[in-house]
Amino acid sequence: MPAAGVPPVVDSARALDAAVALLGEGIGPVAVDTERASGYRYWQRAYLVQLRREGAGTVLIDPIALDCLAGLAEVLNPLEWVLHAASQDLPCLVELGLMPAAIFDTELAARLAGLERVGLAALVEQLLGYQLLKGHGAADWSRRPLPDEWLTYAALDVELLLPLRAVIAAELDAQGKLGWATEEFEAVRTAGPPAPRVDPWRRTSGMHRLHRPRELAAVRALWYARDELARQRDIAPGRVLPDTAIIDAAMADPKDEAALLSRPVFSGRAQRRHAQTWLRALAAARALPADGLPLLRAPNGSPPPVNRWSDRDPAAAVRLVAARATLAEIAEQHRLPVQNLLAPELVRRLCWEPPELLDTAAVERHLVAGGARRWQCELTAHPLATALKSAGG
Repeated sequence: MPAAGVPPVVDSARALDAAVALLGEGIGPVAVDTERASGYRYWQRAYLVQLRREGAGTVLIDPIALDCLAGLAEVLNPLEWVLHAASQDLPCLVELGLMPAAIFDTELAARLAGLERVGLAALVEQLLGYQLLKGHGAADWSRRPLPDEWLTYAALDVELLLPLRAVIAAELDAQGKLGWATEEFEAVRTAGPPAPRVDPWRRTSGMHRLHRPRELAAVRALWYARDELARQRDIAPGRVLPDTAIIDAAMADPKDEAALLSRPVFSGRAQRRHAQTWLRALAAARALPADGLPLLRAPNGSPPPVNRWSDRDPAAAVRLVAARATLAEIAEQHRLPVQNLLAPELVRRLCWEPPELLDTAAVERHLVAGGARRWQCELTAHPLATALKSAGG
């Protein structure tokens, strides 16, 4: 239970005004968290916003019940926010007009500090000696009213973020990594929304079972039909139609309603209601000309899977082995996860298509173009250039 108990949820304009005034009188950064309904709803909106600031205590805000959060933004946006796994929370907060001037991400900070367990509960227990109540993170937070035990869980998620920030910041400072962390936090804060995925339907679970372009066309058609229904109804796509049913229908290719409803999942009442939607999607895929069918493996501009490098480009495979060994050594020296030292995809691209002139400046330009931060370039550009030269360029 939070030290001061669980505050009532702010769900009216009057209560919001009081909460804004309280937060405005607080001191220092503000701890921020959100609760979404990812497994239940299509849109990744915040259904609860939790805030805590020294001198103000904890505030729980229901953004669904409120028309305008401009007053809250006026108080919060100039502050440093302390979040755990900030990239998960920032997009839905930006939708509410809440955008921090700076952030401190306790999960990312813990990774940079070399801590092995970086979940919030694990960090709180290891560094502060408390145990957090867990178990409701995957709940349907669009539900109203929210159960008391859920609100307790939500309040606890910000209860100790500020002292946790202080401990991890001190550790980063002692290791000489606080500047690195600041660069990483700013990259997360300014990252913006991710680019839309190319061919998102290819991420349907079970795609490995399909071996014909016509089957892929059926998956594509069903995926987009499902996505449209999910968008209209604000329901998570997997609750409209599970991936297993999409794969099964693509392989069986039922031609009429009776054949469709005989398939697993499709016999349920909800699926019977949408049977014609699924049949239209399958018919459209069936009618595509050969040149309209998707490729079995879509070109995406990325290097091929690493297990094929030895056959496709043996020299690139040698470069990758050398680069990975060099990065592993640097990461161990600085107590860093190697994936935080440099993004693995960026390393693969460098090794697959290295600069013509393999010197430190050219490697650094490649890394910067791929989004590497200054501290990462300082640690890796010269050793990588040396390793790639030694591997045969």
